[in-house]
Amino acid sequence: MFNCISALLFILLISLQTICKGQSETEILLYPSGVPNAINIDRPEKMTFNSEGQLIALSSVLNPRLLLYRPNSPNGASVILCPGGGYRNLNIENVRFIAQRLNEMGVTAFILTYRLPADGLMVDPSIGSLQDVQQALRVVRGRASEWNLKRDKVGLWGSSAGGHLAAMAATHWNVSYEKGKDTIDLRPDFLILAWPVVTFRGTYVHKGSRRNLLGENLNEELLADFSPNEQVNVNTPPTFLVHAGEDPGVSVSNSILFYQALKENRVPAELHIYEENVHGFGVAPEVENSWMSELRHWFGKRGLE
Repeated sequence: MFNCISALLFILLISLQTICKGQSETEILLYPSGVPNAINIDRPEKMTFNSEGQLIALSSVLNPRLLLYRPNSPNGASVILCPGGGYRNLNIENVRFIAQRLNEMGVTAFILTYRLPADGLMVDPSIGSLQDVQQALRVVRGRASEWNLKRDKVGLWGSSAGGHLAAMAATHWNVSYEKGKDTIDLRPDFLILAWPVVTFRGTYVHKGSRRNLLGENLNEELLADFSPNEQVNVNTPPTFLVHAGEDPGVSVSNSILFYQALKENRVPAELHIYEENVHGFGVAPEVENSWMSELRHWFGKRGLE
C-alpha cells in the first residue's frame, strides 16, 4: 500500500513539474483567421524534443506562432527571436537559452517559429518567412499593453539564417509582404545579429541558405534585394553584431559587411569578433560568461535594461 501511494505521489510530482515547465512557454498564433500564402497540405509538423520534453528543432511549420517567455520583473523591452537553421529547419534549443538569458535582463522574449521555404508549404516560398516576422512585429506591438511592453522598445534577434531574416525585416520594413496590410509598426527599434547570413552574392554567400530560400534560377536584382547589407540606409535600426572570426559555416565577412554599411549610413552599431573556430558560440547552458555580457552593456547604453 505504501509503495502504491509513493508511486502515485511521484507521478503527481512529475506531472506538476511538467505543468510548471509548460507555463513558462505560451504559444501565440500569428494568424488566428488563416495563414496567408499557404498551400493546404495535410502534413504534421516535424518536431524534435529533448529528454525533458522540450522542443529543440522544428520544420514543416503549418501555423507560424510566437513562444512567449516572460521575465519575473519585465522592464518593458522585448525581443523577437528568429532561430537559425539554413531556412531548412529551426534550431529552437539555442534560442530558448537566449530567451531565458534575456529574461534575466528583464527583457520579454518571443521565439518566432516561422515557415520555411524548403518545406513546400507556400505559394511563394521566398516571402513566407518575411510575412511571418512582419506579422510577429504587428502582434507584439498590438498586444504590448497586455504584456506590459513598450511599443518603442521592440527589437529583433536573428542567428545564422535567422539573422538573414531579421536583417531583411530591419532593412525592408517599408514594404509589406502581405497584400492589404500596411507598414505601420514594421520597423524594429533595435537589431541583434549573431553569426548572421547577410549577403546573397559574392565570395561570402552562404549557398545553402540562398538555395533554400530562392532556388537556383537567380538574377542580380533579386540577389541584391535579398542581401540586406546592400539595403541598409539611415533608417536601419541600431544594431549589435557578434561573430566568430574563424566561423566555418558563415563567414565573418557577413557581419563585417553589414557593420560597414551601418557605419556608412551613420547608424549606431557595435561589432564583436572572437577568435573561435565555430559557428554559433557562447549560448550553451554551461557557458556562464560570454559575449552576452557585452550585449547587456549595450542594452544599458540604449535604455533597454
